[in-house]
Amino acid sequence: MPSAKILESKKARAAELTELVKNSCSGVLVDYKGITVEEDTKLRKELREAGVKYFVEKNTMLRIALKENGLEDLCGVLEGTTAIAVCENDQTAPARILGKFAEAHDDKFNLKGGFVEGTVYDAKGVEALSKIPSKDVLLAQLVGSLQGPMQKLAATLKSLADKKAEEAA
Repeated sequence: MPSAKILESKKARAAELTELVKNSCSGVLVDYKGITVEEDTKLRKELREAGVKYFVEKNTMLRIALKENGLEDLCGVLEGTTAIAVCENDQTAPARILGKFAEAHDDKFNLKGGFVEGTVYDAKGVEALSKIPSKDVLLAQLVGSLQGPMQKLAATLKSLADKKAEEAA
């Protein structure tokens, strides 16, 4: 039977995880078994630069945190080795980075599932999310698509004005 001190530390860790998941807009669970330390270090660096928190956690603790946040549908994937990546401000960053990594390391790094804004996704759903560009890229594409027609209109109006000026002269 565990001591009271150990139970208190486990309760504190569960509460900490619950709060972390609650404050995150997205998260991805992965099976990391088989990757090398060098590969893991590169992955962690890339995730850290994107503002994603990534760590290995016991399935029991994750199960508690997920249930407390209404994400119990993810509890079914909590078997074997599990790492979680969560982000507070980018809905696709964890899926994008981990999805790309999983593609490159197909046999030893697998997506298990994830969530975005309270919606649970299975491994295929997370894979689909990983194909979505970042918010900044999407905004740049939107601005570019809006800018193109305006530039064409401005060029057409300018050529029309130049033509009228030539006719008048």
